[in-house]
Amino acid sequence: MALRCAAPGRARWLARALAGPARLPPPPAAAPAPLRPARVPPTRPSARFASTAEPGPEGPQRRVVVVRVTSPFAWLRTRFYYLLIRLYFDQEFSVEEFTRGAKQAFSVVSKLLSQRKLDLLEGLVSAEVLQVLKEKISLLPDSHRDALAADIDSIMYTTEGDVRIYYDDDGRKFVSILMCFWYLNGASLPDEVPGGAKVFQIVFGDESTKEKKHLLTANYEFQREFTEGAKPDWTITRIEHPRLLE
Repeated sequence: MALRCAAPGRARWLARALAGPARLPPPPAAAPAPLRPARVPPTRPSARFASTAEPGPEGPQRRVVVVRVTSPFAWLRTRFYYLLIRLYFDQEFSVEEFTRGAKQAFSVVSKLLSQRKLDLLEGLVSAEVLQVLKEKISLLPDSHRDALAADIDSIMYTTEGDVRIYYDDDGRKFVSILMCFWYLNGASLPDEVPGGAKVFQIVFGDESTKEKKHLLTANYEFQREFTEGAKPDWTITRIEHPRLLE
């Protein structure tokens, strides 16, 4: 299962990013930035926060804050599975590197979906999922297709939804990680669509100038085979954009 598409230049860097630190280019010489205080201490991972702020030409900054409550049991369970992956499958597996690569893959794939360039998803997305997407995308209105696209800078928050380790009937070993993304999109959608999403009024300068954005969610599942001799690449085996792509 290779995480690459018909246009190697577009996806080769995604495969390297998702494969782990051993496949990534050397880190820059600058020291990494310190952790933000908004991160939850590992002793009690009950809530997580994400925000963005940009100074406008006039008036107040725009700021959107996403708050998500996380079950301590779910947090511990995923960390336990990450430990198993490092112990029995890939000693160099890094949650941080995987998350960074997953965000890049989500941004690229969501834009290709929005542009209906599904042929470029071959190799990045499993054949079964790609066939379903071709049927669904052709029926979407333009506003819903526009809302699928997520710029990397518009991704407000990313977290894992589930981690699974399993074997098939032939004894092949697999790991799948479901990633959940929250992103801002300015597509022209009715306020009640999609369900569960909030609409933020972002004001620049004064009340006469407003920009409306939707806070949308998406779920992408990444799968990799860890059988000896298998390619160390991740494939997207599940794509969900609630109320947009159903």
